[in-house]
Amino acid sequence: MEIICLEDEAFYSLIEQVFEPLKDKEDKWASVEEAMQKLRIRNKTTLQKLRDEGKIRFSQPEKKHIVYDLASIYDYLEKHAKDTF
Repeated sequence: MEIICLEDEAFYSLIEQVFEPLKDKEDKWASVEEAMQKLRIRNKTTLQKLRDEGKIRFSQPEKKHIVYDLASIYDYLEKHAKDTF
């Protein structure tokens, strides 16, 4: 068995490197409320319509828990803004 010793600073730097990619994943998804706020809509039916039509991507990690891909929301907003002007 081999034992590895690290100084505090090196240990915490290593931990940060391990968890940094996980932080990015968390920021990739928006809750229903966040998605509605970013899209400036008030009705969950409108959000579901965008989802059903494939205009925004989503994931359903649990039966009653849907999260929305922020990149697809931003893409939709950008495309919609260009179509408006």
